Amino acid sequence: MLNFDLTPEQKTLVEETRRFTRERIIPVAAEADRTHEFPMDVFKEAWELGFVGPNIPEEYGGAGMGELDHVLLTEELAFGCTGIQTSMTANVLAATPILVAGNDAQKKKYLGMLTSEPIFAAYAITEPAAGSDAAGIQARAKKDGNDWVITGQKCYITNAAWASWYIVFATVDPSLRHGGIMAFIVDRDMPGVSVGKTEDKLGQRASNTAVVNLDDVRIPPQNVLAEAGHGFKLAMQTFDRTRPDIGAGACGLMRRAMEESIAYALERKTFGVPIAEHQMVQAMIAEMGIKYEATRLLVHKAAWQIDNGGRNSLVASYSKAFGADSAMQVATDAVQVFGGNGYITEYPVEKLMRDAKILQIYEGTSQIQRMVIAKNLFAGVR
Repeated sequence: MLNFDLTPEQKTLVEETRRFTRERIIPVAAEADRTHEFPMDVFKEAWELGFVGPNIPEEYGGAGMGELDHVLLTEELAFGCTGIQTSMTANVLAATPILVAGNDAQKKKYLGMLTSEPIFAAYAITEPAAGSDAAGIQARAKKDGNDWVITGQKCYITNAAWASWYIVFATVDPSLRHGGIMAFIVDRDMPGVSVGKTEDKLGQRASNTAVVNLDDVRIPPQNVLAEAGHGFKLAMQTFDRTRPDIGAGACGLMRRAMEESIAYALERKTFGVPIAEHQMVQAMIAEMGIKYEATRLLVHKAAWQIDNGGRNSLVASYSKAFGADSAMQVATDAVQVFGGNGYITEYPVEKLMRDAKILQIYEGTSQIQRMVIAKNLFAGVR
């Protein structure tokens, strides 16, 4: 029998994360967005509470949370600010390839680093000419004795400026496309690694996004994570596990937009009555509720599949695509509910609208998700 109830432990997790978000994230979110400054003190406190990298197993010092636990946590953090949430939860994206394909020594060293102190790690796959076309990576990996030497550039990398290590994808031969891609663990202090331009973004401005330059970076064999022909598969396996997290972030943003809209609609009056009594406003807020609840169900199903070892690409893409598109629409409608006030920074919904847009782009655009979905659906029929 299906059971949508949370366990007592999950209810406690939601309550604790919700309290943290209201007390520590919401009060600083607007200023962090305005100044592009990430609140490191908030991050350190979140790390101490176990909210950073919660999927790392207990044997490596982590909380050992399941994916359903993680999406519950992510939604609550995103309610406060998806920019702060993105940087807080990006360690999960970096840790996942090691959890999927790393050997015990790699897990002990690099996952242990994340659990021993509040540091950042980053996932570096995107390049100036390889975004949606991940198989088009141009960063080169050449064998030199027992080592590998990487040269190239990665862009739009979350937490790039702060990361202590990176998961880097490079190819032995661009003409091989999927078949040439490898994955490496690259330490920030390796010679040839440097951080370039920090991006000035439309939304999620509290989160650091920057370029990573790789200039003849020598990688020892113990830092190879995936050999040629296996790197692309590892990248996609990672996204299968992390795309529901984007859906969870969308849930948090939608719930915030809906709550702000309801509160404003009950207070704001036009034609002598609160705008909550106008049917068009009611219809917009009703749609917010529908989109939020539907996304949350998809996210929880995708998370349940991960926790139970089931096939996940299809529902993970459902949750990411539907959630991202819904969040953009809900945030846009929230601005509409607020009218002119929704367009100025004194009110929170203009930030929600700016923050929502990137959900449709990173970790696979909404268009790419539909390609993944169609491929899976056709494969199921065949």
